[in-house]
Amino acid sequence: MARISGVNIPTNKRVHIALTYIFGIGNKIATDICNSASIDTSKRVSELNDDELNKIRELIDNTYTVEGDLRRKVSLDIKRLNDLGCYRGLRHRKKLPVRGQRTHTNARTRKGKAVAIAGKKKVTKG
Repeated sequence: MARISGVNIPTNKRVHIALTYIFGIGNKIATDICNSASIDTSKRVSELNDDELNKIRELIDNTYTVEGDLRRKVSLDIKRLNDLGCYRGLRHRKKLPVRGQRTHTNARTRKGKAVAIAGKKKVTKG
């Protein structure tokens, strides 16, 4: 198992796909890393030698913010918005969509599973 930035990346996958297992690295950045380290993207991680792995490690450490540092930065940004009490901070606090999406329908991912309103019965005349 190759270990990069504290993450065990899968050995049986191609290099640019395996790099996306690191938080903060997507398809584009993974391909850019492979190009700048002059590694063929069709190679599998198990086929890489130590020099190539070290090249990738150094590139990621020096150029990109990934894993723990990125998670910390994101959480601090959200905390800052909450402390300011701005609109985005309030939306984060209420666990509602932050970027202008509708909430009348949809937004289930952010709001969680729909809960039925219990104990609300219709009043019958009689």
